[in-house]
Order: sequence, then structure tokens, then C-alpha cells
Amino acid sequence: MRAIIGVSSNIKEDLLSVPMSNVHAITQFGGIPIVLPNLVGDGIEEIAATIDGLLLTGGGDIDPTLFGEEPLPGLGNIVPERDLFEVALIQKMLELNKPILGICRGVQIMSIAMGGDMYQDIYSQKDGLLLQHDQQAPNWHGSHFIEVTEGSLLRKIVGVDKFKVNSYHHQALRNMPVGFIVSGIASDGVIESFESTEHSFVMGVQWHPESLISKRDASSLAIFEAFINACKTKGYTA
Repeated sequence: MRAIIGVSSNIKEDLLSVPMSNVHAITQFGGIPIVLPNLVGDGIEEIAATIDGLLLTGGGDIDPTLFGEEPLPGLGNIVPERDLFEVALIQKMLELNKPILGICRGVQIMSIAMGGDMYQDIYSQKDGLLLQHDQQAPNWHGSHFIEVTEGSLLRKIVGVDKFKVNSYHHQALRNMPVGFIVSGIASDGVIESFESTEHSFVMGVQWHPESLISKRDASSLAIFEAFINACKTKGYTA
């Protein structure tokens, strides 16, 4: 049985777009990707009922008014329709306990949907010396390490306590929503992954594993394989 995976999309100049690396990562493990349309206020229940899992892809920044803040100078481009659509769909998918994998922006919007918050711009808001989180290197290159939380779902999937990730972000998670835990963190304290303790497979990662798959990165392959298997079986078993 092949799993149908809803794939979030960006809107620019009235066009929907999804990097093909997300599509290839899904099909490689037997999933069928369906690009989602960013509908606002319509069709959420039908979409959630149709798909077996949700892949929240990367993209632009998130409207800070969704978590009770106003925009700071470091905030980049936002797409309100995408924000509202994804928040509503995430909430419905969690209600149905269907698998979700969030990538980069995806981990952030998932947190916001569940009542968490985030840094609009880590370089102006987070104390201390930070790593380069917007790497000047090919997207298939792992530029810094993360430490994986012992006992987490991520640890069970990748099988190691430390590995390298790529990095293309200036926003990041700050406070965890209820029912979620940090499962990976960079050496500068930036949260790199989180997961639900109340759902069978709900995980977000701040990096882009879909771009690392082209170089047969073991952790990236394991994450997508586990996600697609969870969509097929309605859960994850280590």
C-alpha cells in the first residue's frame, strides 16, 4: 500500500511552488506526493481526511502576530495565506493523529499551530555567539553538528547521538508547545528538532534532509523512510 503525502507549497506571484527534492524524497520510499493549495477557510477537513501524512516544506518567514508579536526589522518575507492554511491543517492532522514531518519553516509553523513561539531573527534576539545558520555552501553539505536527545524518537530513527546537518534559516524555535520536547540542539543552543510526546509520529527538523538525500546521508534517509512508513502503518515502531 502506498501512502498519500500532502506536501505544503509556497506562493509567489500567484504561483504555487515546491522544490522537487521534497517530491523525490517521498517517492523514493513509496509515497505519493500531492501538492497542497493553501486554501484559507475551506477544504481543511476533506484534505486531512484524504492524505495519510503531511510534509511541511521549507520557505519564507512566519507572521509574528500569530504568536502575539509584531514584526521586528529582521523579519523577512511572509505569505499570510500559507500561514493560515498550514496552521489549520496541522491542527486537524494532530486531531486525527496522522503523521507530520516539518522541515525548516515547517518545524516553526508546527510549533506556532500548537501554541509555541519562535525567534523572528536569532541574530538580533538570541544571546551569545551563534553559529552560521545560513550556510554559504551547497545544500547537500552538512555544515554543523547537532546533539540528539537520548530516548527521543529522532534518536531511535537515526541511531546516533550526534550528526551533521545543513542550515538555511534565521528564525528558530524558542519555547516548546505543550506536549512537545526538544529532540536535537546545536552547540550554540539553537533548537534543531522537536517532536510530540502525544502523537504516533509528529516531528520537526530545522535543517533540510531532503537536500542531503542526494549524497546518501544516512540520517536523512532514515528520517524520510521512518516518516513514510509511519504514514503507511499509521504510526511508528522503532
